[in-house]
Amino acid sequence: MPCWSAENATKAYLSTVKMGQKAKEPAVAEFISALAAGNNAQLMVVACAGAADSTTLALVAAANQTGGHVVCIVPSNEELNASKISLGVAASEVQFMVGDAQELLLNQADFVLIDCNLVNHEEILRAVQVGVGCGKQNGTVVVGYNAFSCKGSWRSCESKTQLLPIGEGLLVTRFGASVTSPKHGSGMSKSRSRWVVKVDKCTREEHVYRIRVPQGKVIQA
Repeated sequence: MPCWSAENATKAYLSTVKMGQKAKEPAVAEFISALAAGNNAQLMVVACAGAADSTTLALVAAANQTGGHVVCIVPSNEELNASKISLGVAASEVQFMVGDAQELLLNQADFVLIDCNLVNHEEILRAVQVGVGCGKQNGTVVVGYNAFSCKGSWRSCESKTQLLPIGEGLLVTRFGASVTSPKHGSGMSKSRSRWVVKVDKCTREEHVYRIRVPQGKVIQA
């Protein structure tokens, strides 16, 4: 993945809104789509506990913006059939795989979406981490959705993980991100990023911002 593209993120976000999946502010699907497109993800994999839903559509919107490819892993043929019905015409833009995501997960994926309702979601996370450590040059962004429903917190993944209060909770982490890699640029060694959630006191809408924070400085949310 090359450097962050605000243009891709915005267009993917708006594309997901047009799909009619908007529920809350900020909605999970829109956030995921913007994050994947903003990171210029080329191979996006989603591991579902059930049938594919708006989160898979979010990756389709991102892939349309980046020219990438979407792979959806479902547990059984029953969920496969339900997924195709749920996604409608967008199903033709998704490569489906049936089985255990821990075994089927593609090592070359640069954006991985994991349903935390999966019993083995933490094992899937570790499989991603091992795959990145086995020679993958670029980093991988991993997002866990339905995070509030899972017992684990991904703290054992040995990578900084952020829990965002969006929808049913999102866990966001990155593996294999080198501060000297081309997609980040050498200047990134002196800064870090964080997510800030602000609530509009008048409308009660939540707004999520990604900000760069120079080392040694603290920004109050």
